[in-house]
Amino acid sequence: MGLSNRRVLLMDTTLRDGEQTQSVSFPPTEKVSIAKALLQKLKIDRLEVASARVSDGEKEAVKKLNDWARTEGLVDRIEVLGFVDHTLSVDWIKDTGGQVLNLLAKGSLKHCAEQLRKSLQQHVADIKQTVAYAISQGLTVNIYLEDWSNGYKDSPEYVYDMVTMLQDAGIEHFMLPDTLGVMSPDEVFDSLSDMIARFPATKFDFHPHNDYGLATANAMFAAKAGISSIHCTVNCLGERAGNASLAEVAVVLKDKLGMQVEIDESQFHHISQLVENFSGKRIADNTPIVGADVFTQTSGIHADGDKKGGLYMSALTPERFDRLRSYALGKMSGKASLAKNLEAMDIELTVEQQKRLLDRIVKLGDQKETITPEDLPFLVADLLERKDYSHVELLNCSITSGLDLESVVSIRVSINGEIKKSSASGNGGFDAFISAMKKLLIEPEFDFPELVDFQLRIPPGGQTSAFTECVVTWQDGDRQIRTRGVNTNQVLAGIGATLRMLNIKLHAKDQH
Repeated sequence: MGLSNRRVLLMDTTLRDGEQTQSVSFPPTEKVSIAKALLQKLKIDRLEVASARVSDGEKEAVKKLNDWARTEGLVDRIEVLGFVDHTLSVDWIKDTGGQVLNLLAKGSLKHCAEQLRKSLQQHVADIKQTVAYAISQGLTVNIYLEDWSNGYKDSPEYVYDMVTMLQDAGIEHFMLPDTLGVMSPDEVFDSLSDMIARFPATKFDFHPHNDYGLATANAMFAAKAGISSIHCTVNCLGERAGNASLAEVAVVLKDKLGMQVEIDESQFHHISQLVENFSGKRIADNTPIVGADVFTQTSGIHADGDKKGGLYMSALTPERFDRLRSYALGKMSGKASLAKNLEAMDIELTVEQQKRLLDRIVKLGDQKETITPEDLPFLVADLLERKDYSHVELLNCSITSGLDLESVVSIRVSINGEIKKSSASGNGGFDAFISAMKKLLIEPEFDFPELVDFQLRIPPGGQTSAFTECVVTWQDGDRQIRTRGVNTNQVLAGIGATLRMLNIKLHAKDQH
């Protein structure tokens, strides 16, 4: 059978092996929520949810999950790790209403001899005793050959003999872990091809780890070798460098090998965020498939190419994963990047306005500012309101604040081309700035307006680094002036609004 005609099952072990990640532990409510999402929304083929005999909380979670899964017809997809302990693990799983035991056995001579202090024959006898009891209790049994990758390399006859001796025990899947993540893709392909050729009637799973950063590649080569199931976790959770990424493996098998992977790709991002929130382990923004930035084009050239013919798009489209493509705004931005963002927000600007806006975005990008689409309306409003008055220009500003201390401002400004310096203290940086400016613009020559209202806001859903929009209302005699300032620094946003007010007043004065 060709690769493109073959289905590979995916088994998620986020809730069991993923819990071996440093400082990760899912309470019962979280474990059930993640399991339901994986089974019902993502439609995962198999789900390993716990280790038997760990705790009362674990038992409670597995029982609650099995009760729900039984009503949904999904209980046979839920699997629990158990141990070679005759009745103990089996009874624990039975008490929770479970149906599948994943039995942990020793897949290398070194582990068997040094950890168990037993011969292969003794270990197999114990395994058969536990398997026979599990089957008598109505459980399906799979078996992990722990440390199989080292066992196959160092003591292959041990591995062959173990599988041979257990072939007729009633075991469903023989699960072959690269426990320490030591294998390369070629080693995976060669070893699994050998195992499958030697035992053609046996179902083999592959369980990769990512210590060399090869987990996804190893999963791909395992599938090429003919493996029936591959084990993964959400967000690569797992001990040390983690396990294979569920999202990466599913997409690679489908796109690169043409295999049938029957899960709902549109749920990857949602479930990644769910696990991220519950685990407290944040993924990198450039994580394939699920990262925050993987569907963001930064280069203006790429945006231009997409606009003219989708030149920088691949099979990994954001729509495929229920996500949106975005075009970053910063020093690498071009006209096409800006146009894409304006179009998405239904904002229309003239060519000249777009040029001025792009100039400001590039300048901000040079200062390492992060400009998000949510910031864009503030910048546009600031642009449309701006008049090219330059009677007062702020050349330098230093603000010092402290707990229970007055703020101190030192400024250097140009007023009608004359450079002046001033400093003042006040109740906060903005108040100190106003005091410093009043020393330079002395009444009655200049009548400083009274502040009526001061409003600050950031974009909805904005981060702490988002732009701040400050709108200040001033009472200037019998009229009100309303000015806006935009900056990532809240005080400087207020200062920007003040400078705009001063320029409007000085311009009006010159006109008279």
